Amino acid sequence: MKAIVVDNDHLFWKECADPKLGVGAVEIAVKASAVNRADLMQRKGAYPPPPGASEILGLECAGEVTRVGEGVERCKPGDPVCALLSGGGYAEKVVVPAGQVLPVPAGLNYVEAASLPEVYATAYLNLYLEGALKREEKVILHAGGSGVGTAAIQLLAQSDNPCFVTVGNQSKLDSCMKLGAESGCIRHSGSFVESAQAWSGSNGVDLILDPVGAEYLASNIELLSQNGRLVFIGLMGGARAEINLAALLGKRLKLIGSTLRSRSISEKAQVMDALSNWVWPHLEDGLIKPIIEAVIPIENAQDAHDLVESNDTFGKVVLSVGV
Repeated sequence: MKAIVVDNDHLFWKECADPKLGVGAVEIAVKASAVNRADLMQRKGAYPPPPGASEILGLECAGEVTRVGEGVERCKPGDPVCALLSGGGYAEKVVVPAGQVLPVPAGLNYVEAASLPEVYATAYLNLYLEGALKREEKVILHAGGSGVGTAAIQLLAQSDNPCFVTVGNQSKLDSCMKLGAESGCIRHSGSFVESAQAWSGSNGVDLILDPVGAEYLASNIELLSQNGRLVFIGLMGGARAEINLAALLGKRLKLIGSTLRSRSISEKAQVMDALSNWVWPHLEDGLIKPIIEAVIPIENAQDAHDLVESNDTFGKVVLSVGV
């Protein structure tokens, strides 16, 4: 098969060894994959794959099942599926545990389906499982125009949770509002605290989903309500910061660090089953929709990475395979 190979921080479409099909696994002929920030980090050597995972980039894909391993009943050859991966999506073939595979939602194509697994699994896991979000609680989403951000806005609209977003420009803010965000601010215009406080009122916000980390820590703690939760899903703004422990204790706050990629197969299957039960029906009835900035042939994966790195995208950048 062909796959994307990293050579001196550049991406090349080259011949690679086929993945091996094992017990409980599914082989997929990949029709589309998608770019995530983790891919950019891995390309630069800053985010190695978990032990046993493919060294090939790509944390999600959509395509057609070609073979299934012993014990697999979740799908069969010929089924159109999408999958959450620990790696390997930037390729013509991938093998993945069956519990991480879902059918392509009715009415969606492979490109649209490839944009779903990583961002919706990340958003659902961290809002509702890690964050224990309750109906009508208020949420702040940093990087609201990202893949995870646009997924989270739509999930929150369906669970009756008002949200405030921080974004990079007015166009992204307008688009987030159209998706269902109640309010937001442009991060280049200064601190987001005053705008967020005006929106949330004196009680503060119940949950913050944060891919930034150190740079926003003090502001996030200031904005959280009593019993508020801060869920870290990235460190784009640094990994080290001072913390006001008095505020942490006084507000009874929970600071939660969360990654998806390194979780067990059973944990990932639990999240995917939740998406099947709760998110997939809304994708099929149109209440939730894929948000795609661009579709780029996988041979031009370097261009796709450059586009994501520019921070000018809204939603996902998808890689088409064999089209």
